[in-house]
Amino acid sequence: QVQLVESGGGLVQAGGSLRLSCAASGRTFSTYAMAWFRQAPGKEREFVAASRWSDGYTYYADSVKGRFIISRDNAKNTVYVEMNSLKPEDTAVYYCAASSRIISATMIKEYAKYDYWGQGTQVTVSS
Repeated sequence: QVQLVESGGGLVQAGGSLRLSCAASGRTFSTYAMAWFRQAPGKEREFVAASRWSDGYTYYADSVKGRFIISRDNAKNTVYVEMNSLKPEDTAVYYCAASSRIISATMIKEYAKYDYWGQGTQVTVSS
């Protein structure tokens, strides 16, 4: 089992920045990839960014590419997402996810491929 705890959400004005953190505990050595997803009211959960734990290779949704940066601290078993140039449409609950299974590059954006989820943290971007 892997436990995930997110932090860092809040209210920010458009154009501002936030950094979310996700601390993993438990059987973290079995983690293959960690990712961030988000879900806005009335919408489906969508992929934001992912990082392969073995080599740090990263993936981004087109909507956040160039604005968000996913990073990790292996020693702390923590993954971050730095969110810059935030827009009102970035408003959502952001979830951290982890997978203990190998996920292909074509499937890494699929939320069903992740085994563990955090409780979510609210990000609100005002215009």
